[in-house]
Amino acid sequence: MYSASSSSGFPVTRVRSNAERDPKDLEASLNHLLQLHNHNSLSLRHDAEKAKKNAIAKAEKVSELLVEAVNGGVQDSFINQKRIESEIRSLASTITSFIKQTDQWLSSTHALNTAVKEIGDFENWMKVMEYECKSITAAIQNIHQE
Repeated sequence: MYSASSSSGFPVTRVRSNAERDPKDLEASLNHLLQLHNHNSLSLRHDAEKAKKNAIAKAEKVSELLVEAVNGGVQDSFINQKRIESEIRSLASTITSFIKQTDQWLSSTHALNTAVKEIGDFENWMKVMEYECKSITAAIQNIHQE
């Protein structure tokens, strides 16, 4: 057994094993360490590959969910847009109908106004005629009395 110091400053005590004394045991130990290293490396590689596949699968799922969420909103917007366009066409035809009806009402009220004016004019003419008739009658009576 002998002592040495490590880079940290603490003494390192090393015990000589039987493998250090016999080269065949040393080779067997190195082969064993190499096999352990290869096994651990394969195990780590397998675990890393498994984790990678799992991460890819989860990323695909998240991507699909995001696409569905966005497409769902777009689809709802598209349906609402079509519904609004249909309502606009319906309202435009209703407005056109109301415009025609309003024009008819305006025409009818104008005709009624004209008729009322004519009645008023006729009534005024009748009053003028009545006054003139009374004037003529009064003049005739005055002539008869003289």
